[in-house]
Amino acid sequence: MSGSTKKSAQKKSNAHQRMVQLLTELAPDEGYNLSLLPDVRFLRSNRALSETPVLYEPGIVVVVQGRKRGFLGGQTYLYDARHYLAVSVPVPFTMETDATEKTPLLAIYFRLDFQLLAEVLVQMDDADLSAHPQTMFATRMDASMSASVLRFLEAMRVPMEARILGRSLVKEIYLRVLTGRQGASMRAALRTDGQYGKVARAIRKIHAAYADKLDVEQLAHEAGMSPPSFHAHFKAVTATSPMQYLKSTRLHQARLLMLRNGLTVAEASARVGYESASQFSREFKRLFDLPPTQEVARMKDAYALPDPEPSALFVSSH
Repeated sequence: MSGSTKKSAQKKSNAHQRMVQLLTELAPDEGYNLSLLPDVRFLRSNRALSETPVLYEPGIVVVVQGRKRGFLGGQTYLYDARHYLAVSVPVPFTMETDATEKTPLLAIYFRLDFQLLAEVLVQMDDADLSAHPQTMFATRMDASMSASVLRFLEAMRVPMEARILGRSLVKEIYLRVLTGRQGASMRAALRTDGQYGKVARAIRKIHAAYADKLDVEQLAHEAGMSPPSFHAHFKAVTATSPMQYLKSTRLHQARLLMLRNGLTVAEASARVGYESASQFSREFKRLFDLPPTQEVARMKDAYALPDPEPSALFVSSH
């Protein structure tokens, strides 16, 4: 190894160690730690999780220490210190993590601020219409992305800098993702035209009105497509059917209502649109492998979550 290569490797190692140090400070508690920015959370997990059903909001997950794997549509998405995850539309999938008390999982979660994102996209003046949109991708952390994340973490530890610089540093990270190796696919997924954009409209409808009596015909109308075409395109985007997606959204939301708001099983099932509490409990156990009360107890013991946010459109259960 040449002298310049050694210096480069040492610099990279030092930068990573600094990110671990900063995030250890910013995420002192297990679970999601709030930041001074409304769409940013710092995560610490001291234990491994296996085959856990989750529903990510559109966002970016940067893992600084540890490893996560997501499973969707027969594919595995690895995100660790060398790879970040980007999600363009909310999708239910299963996840597992590697973590111990000695070496906790440390990560940053950026929920997409679509107004800020639009500012970046407009200034990019993207004319590439050939890229295939992707719902989710894990891509390698390059030097530019790593440097942007380090600058962000350095600023977030100083409240005044976080308030003044935070939004612009998030914007910089958005730019890195949108211009990264799979950025064209992300940009294609965020466009409102085409079949992908039409399915995204129906997904927003589901998350805004999951307690209503929705059916494929209504959702297809929302998307401006025929029911057969809508069903096929929806499954291509989310790896599940519209009705299964609706059911999953309701169950994830009910879990959060019981966990964060202390609702009973009957109250939560009614709140998310179930007429039968017994049917709700059966379908809940089928998804989460535990009855509702046991799953909520497990979540309280294993995974702290922040208070509910009424302003959030999408269910977030991860």
